Amino acid sequence: MNNKIIWEKLNTPVFFIAEIGKNFIQTKEERPVEEYLDNAKALIRFAKAAGADAVKFQTHNVEDEHLKARVTSPHFPGNERYDWIKRNAEITDPEFWRKLKEYCDGLGIMFFSTPMSRGAAKILKNIGTPIWKVGSGDILDFVMLDYLAETGKPIIISSGMSTLEEIDKSISFLKKRTERIILLYCVSKYPCSPKEFNLKNIVFFKNRYGLPVGFSDHSVGCVAVKNAVEMGACVIEKHFSLSRNLWGPDHKVSVAPEEFKDMVDDIRKLGKINPSSHIKDSKEAGIGLLSDGEAVFRPIFRKSLVAGQKIKAGAILKKEMVYAMRPQIGVGGLPSEEYENVIGKRISKDLNKYDLITKSVLS
Repeated sequence: MNNKIIWEKLNTPVFFIAEIGKNFIQTKEERPVEEYLDNAKALIRFAKAAGADAVKFQTHNVEDEHLKARVTSPHFPGNERYDWIKRNAEITDPEFWRKLKEYCDGLGIMFFSTPMSRGAAKILKNIGTPIWKVGSGDILDFVMLDYLAETGKPIIISSGMSTLEEIDKSISFLKKRTERIILLYCVSKYPCSPKEFNLKNIVFFKNRYGLPVGFSDHSVGCVAVKNAVEMGACVIEKHFSLSRNLWGPDHKVSVAPEEFKDMVDDIRKLGKINPSSHIKDSKEAGIGLLSDGEAVFRPIFRKSLVAGQKIKAGAILKKEMVYAMRPQIGVGGLPSEEYENVIGKRISKDLNKYDLITKSVLS
């Protein structure tokens, strides 16, 4: 399926994504990889039966994603991010993803995954992922965004934990490189109360960026999804699990298969919706996009620029020499959105792999 056909498919009245993420991990204790693979396949089967157009996972590559800094995310207390990411990366080698894509192809449901770094994106590109999803934490990872845009595949990007200025910056960066962008309105809270959404931002984003806009929902239940579709959301992403009682960070904000099916059936019964009646309300949107509840995630999930290899003094920085890595908290260095401003600059001192790229080492 070529990029044009995929793009048209994404712009059907509503494209439903069952966000499996890491929900194939269901116990705190380690289990055999084959069990994780069987769990993932079961989730895919249930998602297909529930009416999902696609299933989405999350792909990690520790080497260029996370420094060995000890931080704990508020939505998964007691579990350090580095160890959690390392566990995921060890479970899901390229063959794991290849098997799942082949399984999805056989069932007639689209497979894709969120790369959490450029290295993760390279893994997914090699198995033929048809589209890209960029999580809210990586909206300013210009190292990865540059790579994704070069592939020509459609890019879906979430707006959570971001200010309007940051969303502007990210969309501007991407628009210089590709036209196939879908922006998802998102509030990065786990779970998020439907009262905390300002779904008028869907119309606001459409008007501001001239892009298709969807909704990534972290609330429990499906009320917000129907309201988002009435605002014109063309893509719906919803966390998907067999039970909210399983172990892991995302099960608690997921819907079960029967809930997902009811959501899809209800929305498809609505038929084509003209959201023009809501456009007058969009004046109230675009304000307060970043909530206090989201702000706590930013220093953990945002990235800094580091050397991706040993670099000798006098060398000119090239794309492959630079990594964007979490967490910004306690790390320092130039933020990942400075990527364009460092490529092509000369390094003034020897750098080891993972040394910070700062203004003081650029000449």
